[in-house]
Amino acid sequence: MNNQDIINEVRRKNDIVDIISEKIPLEKRGKNYFGVCPFHDDTNPSMSVSREKQIYTCFSCHATGNVFTFLMNYEHKEFNQVLNDLAERVGITLNGFKAKKISTKYDNWYNIYDFANKYYQNNLLSKEGIDAREYLKKRNIDDETIKEFEIGYSLKDKDSLTKLLIAKGYNLDLLNKVGITTNDYDIYHSRLMFPLHDLNGKVIGFSGRIITSGKQNKYLNTKETELFKKGKLLYHYHIAKEAARVKKSVIIMEGFMDIIRASTIGIKNTVATMGTALTKDHIKEIKRLSNNVILCFDGDEAGVKATISGGELFISEGLEVKVITLPDSEDPDTYILKNGKDAFFKLIDNAIYYSDFKIKNLGHNRNFTSSEEKANYIHEVLEETSKINDPIRIEIILKDLAKRFEIGYNTLEKSFQELKDARKLNKKAPLITKMKTTQLKKKDKYQKASLNIIYYMLNKQEIIDIVASEHLVFPTEALRALESEIVYFYHKYGFINEADFYTYLAPKNELVNLLAEILQLDLKPTLTKDELFDYFKVIREYNLKKTIKHLEEKIKNTNDPSEQIKYAEEIRKLRIGES
Repeated sequence: MNNQDIINEVRRKNDIVDIISEKIPLEKRGKNYFGVCPFHDDTNPSMSVSREKQIYTCFSCHATGNVFTFLMNYEHKEFNQVLNDLAERVGITLNGFKAKKISTKYDNWYNIYDFANKYYQNNLLSKEGIDAREYLKKRNIDDETIKEFEIGYSLKDKDSLTKLLIAKGYNLDLLNKVGITTNDYDIYHSRLMFPLHDLNGKVIGFSGRIITSGKQNKYLNTKETELFKKGKLLYHYHIAKEAARVKKSVIIMEGFMDIIRASTIGIKNTVATMGTALTKDHIKEIKRLSNNVILCFDGDEAGVKATISGGELFISEGLEVKVITLPDSEDPDTYILKNGKDAFFKLIDNAIYYSDFKIKNLGHNRNFTSSEEKANYIHEVLEETSKINDPIRIEIILKDLAKRFEIGYNTLEKSFQELKDARKLNKKAPLITKMKTTQLKKKDKYQKASLNIIYYMLNKQEIIDIVASEHLVFPTEALRALESEIVYFYHKYGFINEADFYTYLAPKNELVNLLAEILQLDLKPTLTKDELFDYFKVIREYNLKKTIKHLEEKIKNTNDPSEQIKYAEEIRKLRIGES
């Protein structure tokens, strides 16, 4: 079996509906299945998944592909990783398989970060890293954890890393651009180094922590670059994504040390922001891990504010949110060190619903000797309770309120119902909006005919040989290349289907995008030979016009009357249909 055969076999044994339904809920409508598209801010199910064709298509953002492309985009994995996962799932051995490496414009960036990461790790193990090792020892970070999190150390020297990278052939402009150096000098000096990984696990920057007291900032992050953006990056995501799927939940923390400490007691389904508030981009990536979120921020006032702002964001996205409450001035790192593994696991087990946390927090610093303050608090609690869908929890909250403030339960229930009714009346009817559609460039009749021909080549294999025998010349290079690839694939493998052809085209982005556009054409399932030949006539008309234009240019560019007469005669014959 060659590589393509192996890929096709793995693809065929992994049904796309089964795979996608494990990630997002799908509902059958007719022949296809529909779900909310995870690749844009979708509210109505706009992604269609075809079991027959083994492809998915979003009618809103136009995301499309097969089981490989879905998992690559959904899980932020490279093709080889997805292929291995799916092969293992169905018991296929990939011994001897060699996949093509796809180069990117950031290859040098990744190489620089990788080299710097190894350099920092070596420094920590050297004699110059003794103080850093002692610091980690005092923080109860052992060698196994240092290795797991690839912790390193930057030397006191001003330019040792810069010199090494220049000696390897990298220029200063690039080193400055990626955030490793500034002018001729290293950016990081005498700091513990924590590598920052993208969602796929590639190093894209660093955070350096001081190990001595001083006026410097405690943490120094790589500057924002084309690869590293704090508002999108989540620390430990590349590790947490597997653990979160096993645990069916993800824990959000604030800092590196919290994540590292949790890992030492076996808790891996954790992520942290890079010293920023949670953003919509963070939420989008977290949603891909799990619909169950546990917030575990510091126990101080800032941590409470972060919990509330983050909780509101998650709730607005329809996620289930729970909260771990820590004692004031404690963080997960210090709590685990002080109280141990079992105590922290108990906190996770006893995490409370976000709504309960917020209701409890609403009573903070309230003057309950004031009847007005009491009433305001009760109204706020009722408002928050109206967002809860569980009638049992609602009754428990109302009974607790009635008992605590000595108010009749019926009075509270009546106020609560009036509030819910008012919310229903004031709630605007949802606007019916048209699906967002990518504005594709207008196509002329020649391009339209070409797209239609290729559509039917993919859906009716007998058309492939007919088209190949006509030696048509499509109007654009991309269309010509795609037609050629279809003919080649069909003749080599003896069949063609969209799902396998997607994988075959994977390294050729322009052709993949063109294929996606063609597969979204809303054409009737069959066409007659006469209709096919009508498309051929349109393409020939294009070729005729192109040839005539070329001859007219030749007439303009020559001063030889005999040559001009010859070209003019060729144009005349073409126009009257003579060969």
